[in-house]
Amino acid sequence: MTPGEEITVSEMQRVVDQWITTVGVRYFSPLTNMAILTEETGEVARIMARTYGDQSFKPGENPNLADELADMLWVISAIANQTGVNLTEAFMNNLAKKNIRDKERHLNNPKLASNNR
Repeated sequence: MTPGEEITVSEMQRVVDQWITTVGVRYFSPLTNMAILTEETGEVARIMARTYGDQSFKPGENPNLADELADMLWVISAIANQTGVNLTEAFMNNLAKKNIRDKERHLNNPKLASNNR
């Protein structure tokens, strides 16, 4: 795999598994991975708050949203792998659920009307 190369979600899960079981030696426990995901989510939140919110970066901070989002994808893939979740299948099922449940929900939400922006 090279930077810029597109891969599928299934390929991502496979690459994460291969790396963890060779270079990384073994998977961390699911609970540890959940804690790591929470930590990575906080790092994304920090960048978002400073980039799009009212806070400013501290001197010397080097924000990299893409890298932090990729860290989240990595840990999500690890959790999925170790719990037997196929993320491609899960995503497609989730999309189908949203298409049924939310078919008109957002269209009828007055908070989202274009004149309220």
